Amino acid sequence: MKRWLTALVFGLTLTGVAQAAIDTYEFKNDAERDRFRELTKELRCPKCQNQDIADSNAPIATDLRREIFRMLGEGKDNQQIIDFMVDRYGDFVRYKPALTGKTAILWFGPLVLLVGGFVVIGVIVGRRRTQRATRTDTLSAEERQRLDTLLDKTKDD
Repeated sequence: MKRWLTALVFGLTLTGVAQAAIDTYEFKNDAERDRFRELTKELRCPKCQNQDIADSNAPIATDLRREIFRMLGEGKDNQQIIDFMVDRYGDFVRYKPALTGKTAILWFGPLVLLVGGFVVIGVIVGRRRTQRATRTDTLSAEERQRLDTLLDKTKDD
């Protein structure tokens, strides 16, 4: 009986914890709910770094969701909300940062490194090909005769 009571209390405790992590917001209509979901998926959690604020359970993500809900209630559009978050947390808070002078390396850096790698590989392969093509027979007649003798000996064995 004691085990059943312990299991019941433990189960109720876990259920309460799981329900505490869920945000409940009352939206005016489905369009506002969709905007909320879109914004929370587009913004990155400053603490978790690889999660959007919709999926993060960090306290700051909860605060950001609450702030987005408040701004939606005030009638602000998506760009105003995103601008507010970027002003407060920097370009890092966006999963897809805008193309600016500061973020150009984020957008084009991987491509430049990839193309640069292919260029380096091409140069190395090209040099090796030219070295092989220009390489002439470097063995003298005496060395060639000695090599032929050694090769004949290994065939006989």
